[in-house]
Amino acid sequence: MERSRIAVAGASGLIGSALVRSLTADGHEVVRLVRGAPRAAHEVRWDPEGGSVDAAGLAGCDAVVNLAGAGVGDHRWTPAYKARIRASRVRGTAALAGAVAALEGGERPRVLVNGSAIGFYGETGDRAVDESAPAGEGFLPSVCVEWEEATAPAREAGVRTVIARTGLVVSREGGAWGRLLPLFRAGLGGRLGDGRQYWSFIALHDEVAAIRHLLDRDDLSGPFNLTAPQPLTNREITAALGRVLHRPTPFAVPAPVLRTVLGEMAGDVLGSARVLPARLLESGFRFAFPGIDEAIRAALR
Repeated sequence: MERSRIAVAGASGLIGSALVRSLTADGHEVVRLVRGAPRAAHEVRWDPEGGSVDAAGLAGCDAVVNLAGAGVGDHRWTPAYKARIRASRVRGTAALAGAVAALEGGERPRVLVNGSAIGFYGETGDRAVDESAPAGEGFLPSVCVEWEEATAPAREAGVRTVIARTGLVVSREGGAWGRLLPLFRAGLGGRLGDGRQYWSFIALHDEVAAIRHLLDRDDLSGPFNLTAPQPLTNREITAALGRVLHRPTPFAVPAPVLRTVLGEMAGDVLGSARVLPARLLESGFRFAFPGIDEAIRAALR
């Protein structure tokens, strides 16, 4: 992509901050959507849960990337927090898509890349799924469906709309892996439940590269799975962590304990999602860190 003006919602999160660093390093102008009063010229105010955005601040942007949403693993899933997870994604996306659609043609961004998650597919067991698979059942799949549908105003206004269904991002900076790595480094790591559940992971470097690939390619739209080509079981990932970190992995957290500690969220930890990036690979994207060992080493660097 030529040097562009790109608006990013969720710019302070794990993926968003890495994306902003990558874009600015290449000379792109980044406009950050912020919840408080803007403190700089390249900030635009919005309220994702309230469903409002300063649309004038998006005028003239070449692209909008929406990665905002309350952290799924940040709190126990009380009814109130589940409502926040849904509202932060669905209302925020609807506000952005509506604002983009309302802009005059010449001021309207060419592309909206909107976040989603492989939680869209729900429990897949040993069955591998790609973007052609339907949504699963349960809380997270229902959130993902509404989240993706909220982009409709932008798509109907002729804006190329891409849905980035992200897997478990391997990084020491945050997310699930940010919590796992210190435990394994201390020799306290082990499998979760029986360890047979599939985890579809992606290195943070590849996540950012994939988003930029989707921004650059004018012929790409619709859903894309952002996961490494070979999902692995929790047992295999546990072994890889021990191997790379040179630490024993003797512990196992039984499923009943996880359910007691995490509540309903334990179902997401113990669930199996064997998700393949079929459309991403078909589009010519090449992973820098396709295997788990190299993804972990990249995170540690």
